[in-house]
Amino acid sequence: MEAEKRIGFIGVVLSDRSAAREVNTLLSQYGSVIKARVGVPDADSPAAVIGLIVEGGNQALGALTAKLGNLPGVEVKSALTKKKADAGEKTGEERD
Repeated sequence: MEAEKRIGFIGVVLSDRSAAREVNTLLSQYGSVIKARVGVPDADSPAAVIGLIVEGGNQALGALTAKLGNLPGVEVKSALTKKKADAGEKTGEERD
């Protein structure tokens, strides 16, 4: 049985860019669940914001957000929802 997929957004705020190397290492390790990424450094301060569009199972997304949130100087917020079946996909009731 395949794990239920989720799709959503993860926001990562670095209060100090010294954590950037560790953040980027984690993002590379979880690259299979990251669909899009945008990074916005603040030129007037040492802060930066990274926005991620993600799609994956609860376990992978939970592990990613937990590991990011445990880094010093990093705050993480996420908004995830269950992924709906594509219009072309058959639901369990429609399968032969």
